[in-house]
Amino acid sequence: MQKIYYITAVFCLLISIKSSAQLPKDFVYVTDEIPTIALEMRYFGTHNFVGAKVDGYEVEKCILSKAATRALKKVQDELQEKGLGIKIYDAYRPQRAVDHFRRWARNLEDTLTKHEFYPNVAKKDLFKLQYIATKSRHSSGSTVDITIIDLKTKKELDMGSSYDFFGRISWVSYQGLSQKQLKNRQLIQRVMLKNGFRNYPKEWWHFTLRGEPFRNQYFDFPIQ
Repeated sequence: MQKIYYITAVFCLLISIKSSAQLPKDFVYVTDEIPTIALEMRYFGTHNFVGAKVDGYEVEKCILSKAATRALKKVQDELQEKGLGIKIYDAYRPQRAVDHFRRWARNLEDTLTKHEFYPNVAKKDLFKLQYIATKSRHSSGSTVDITIIDLKTKKELDMGSSYDFFGRISWVSYQGLSQKQLKNRQLIQRVMLKNGFRNYPKEWWHFTLRGEPFRNQYFDFPIQ
């Protein structure tokens, strides 16, 4: 019986080593480094602007560069002092996922998600308006899409628009919000910029590590 337990333990260890070895050097699974962080990886499921599971998202895990993860941990630590925390929607994104977005955007007949994600934007204009691109900072491994949650209720703070909503209401500079919504947006911007990230002006949820280690490198390893 002890021999069986020993073989099982060795087998599990080998599987664990193999899984870890699949990540390129200086990439990590974020929850290994920040166990308290919440995940809602939208492209692993169907609740996203494509309306389907996206290529390259094989498991609901979150990967970032070590440098971005260290900076994000500082954000999490600061928020926890206020009873708040980070929820991640997306982080490292394989190039094959970006290619999936491109194919979807070029299929002008598929507008099943328009009412939720881009009601006021013509699908043909998504490239021109830079909501969809041929390359993504996410594929370099140091860009993350996040919101803030209340740690007691697990509910998201009201940011005035939903994640991945294509429109002016999602812009960082948009002012047509309630005081509470503006305050929440100011908080997420302040805490992320303070801890080494820069924002994307058209998406309040989108942040890239300043001095990212793999700038202009676009990885395509799957999330598994």
